[in-house]
Amino acid sequence: MTSLDSRTTRASARRRDLLDQLVALVLAEGFADVTLDELARRLRCSKSTLYGLAASKEQLVVAAVKRFFQRATAEVEQRVAEPADHRERISAYLLAVAEQLQPASAAFFADVAAFPPAREIYERNTRSAAARVQQLVADGVAAGTVRPVHAPFVGAAVASVMAAIHRGDITAATGLDDAAAYRELAGLVSAGIAPR
Repeated sequence: MTSLDSRTTRASARRRDLLDQLVALVLAEGFADVTLDELARRLRCSKSTLYGLAASKEQLVVAAVKRFFQRATAEVEQRVAEPADHRERISAYLLAVAEQLQPASAAFFADVAAFPPAREIYERNTRSAAARVQQLVADGVAAGTVRPVHAPFVGAAVASVMAAIHRGDITAATGLDDAAAYRELAGLVSAGIAPR
């Protein structure tokens, strides 16, 4: 490896590390009220380093939200691959979603809801998660390990609950945070598809 390759690799690793630190920061505290100067200070880097990640604060937020969901999706898919039983896979999927959302604060979710580009990323990931649950249910029905339910209906119902979680309706009605709501959804779906 040449010294140029080595520098490029180090710079790329530094950018990933900064983005991961930014993800942790915005998950814990939100992002609407933080300035680029404050982000640079908190991440112990220069503003020009941040501009190397994205051209504006808004684009930096979008990059952080995308990174969060990319990592979360990879972790969730890793967890769903472990159980052999379809019902356990569905439960593992929803519980893994809950686990990935656990570090996200109320401030983060409020800021995501108020910022259309971040909200679209969240909504797109929610639609993908509902479609994944539908596929897992359909696979279980086909294998005979899940009772013969209408998989598209289960997927649509899960999508509706996920959307209600995202909008804050579930928290308002129950007091459950997003992660707790996903745990309850996992229990509900798992019980509903259990063989009779």
